[in-house]
Amino acid sequence: MAEIFPFRAYRYNAARVRPEDVLTQPYDKITPAMQEQYYARSPFNLITVEKGRALPDDNPASNVYIRAKQALDQWVVSHVLVPEPAPAIYAYVQQFTVPGTSEERTRRGFIALARVHDYADGVVHRHEQTLTGPRADRLELLRHTRAHTGQLFMLYSDPQQRIDALLGEVAAASAPATEVRDEYGVTHRLWPITDAARIQQIVAAMADRKLAIADGHHRYETAVAYRDECRAASKQSAASPDASHEKVMMTFVNADAPGLTILPTHRVLAGVQSFAAEALLQTLAQWFEVRTFDKGTDQVAFHQALLAARPQRGVGFCAAGRFCLLTLKPQTDLAALVPDVSPGQLQLDVVLLHRLILEKGMGITAEAVRKESHIRYERELARAIEAVQRGEAQACFLLNAVEVQQVMQMALAGEVLPQKSTDFYPKMLSGMAIYQLDD
Repeated sequence: MAEIFPFRAYRYNAARVRPEDVLTQPYDKITPAMQEQYYARSPFNLITVEKGRALPDDNPASNVYIRAKQALDQWVVSHVLVPEPAPAIYAYVQQFTVPGTSEERTRRGFIALARVHDYADGVVHRHEQTLTGPRADRLELLRHTRAHTGQLFMLYSDPQQRIDALLGEVAAASAPATEVRDEYGVTHRLWPITDAARIQQIVAAMADRKLAIADGHHRYETAVAYRDECRAASKQSAASPDASHEKVMMTFVNADAPGLTILPTHRVLAGVQSFAAEALLQTLAQWFEVRTFDKGTDQVAFHQALLAARPQRGVGFCAAGRFCLLTLKPQTDLAALVPDVSPGQLQLDVVLLHRLILEKGMGITAEAVRKESHIRYERELARAIEAVQRGEAQACFLLNAVEVQQVMQMALAGEVLPQKSTDFYPKMLSGMAIYQLDD
């Protein structure tokens, strides 16, 4: 099962830089505008490593990967990045407001190394497919820098919350070593745990746990690929279990603890020929109860109705200046309509949308969805609705969030969710801790 280790992380030197000037969101969440903002904040901002600028004259001798390595090396030499004095596990606590609400939450986790496993080993489980391009990019970066700067967000199950209690004690006992408020208003705090007894408690509590990837599938598969490359290059008949490439940095969060938040990702529809909202609703009425709201209904009231319809499998629909709520009819036989979908998958609203509404109701195939031919994704409900109201889209479909336990069940069962099914919030900052491979 999960084998974890303390390590001497490299962290930014608080005597040289402010954390708010140098830490970034994960690479795949950084827009071009964010990239420029990060560059402007500090010459030591992690953006140079995490997602550097591509230049017109880039070549094999000078490119984003080489510049990333040069930056890391220079920052270590100049003591902008410094290693922890002793091996540690790091308590990582995030305080945030759930988007679109006034609800405050706290999410506790810890950063440690974990042994890299193939999926077939049954220790680490995925819940989504990966793409070739991002995997190749992250692998090339790892080859050059030999460092993991971003966090793999991993879920484990512990209903007794033993580690969570320990992390709470650590946080209550002293001020954090790092504290920063990010651009989304999320406060991130970090405490190194060097006490041998506490470290052993965490290691022992994780020893029989299985892990599910919440965020970081591409980076995890990169770690597996790099481990295999290093094994091949060493020409050893058996892997060296203590080699640094056999491990990867992860942040572990208990799926049974409060604070875990998944946001829904809504679908915005555009460019569908001969689209007619009324004809679509008539088609869907064979499977769904269709409730039409008054034109004066505001977004907040409609969202509340959507949330209340979760037990009945509700999907929101906005088109032609009105809101509709589609709730699955009790007599609808999903197993007969989509026989190639597992019982577990059939419990997901996002599967209901993709397979029944988009595919059967509108003829939008899974391949078209993958290519985003007619569908784009929007996290904020208001922005999805506004795109329709402004005439930029023909319609939008609004979803309730997938539940954490659904993600765990799917992952541990070896199943993957449809594209853009989960959006764990908030993200974990890159650069809070850095794992530098040393062999």
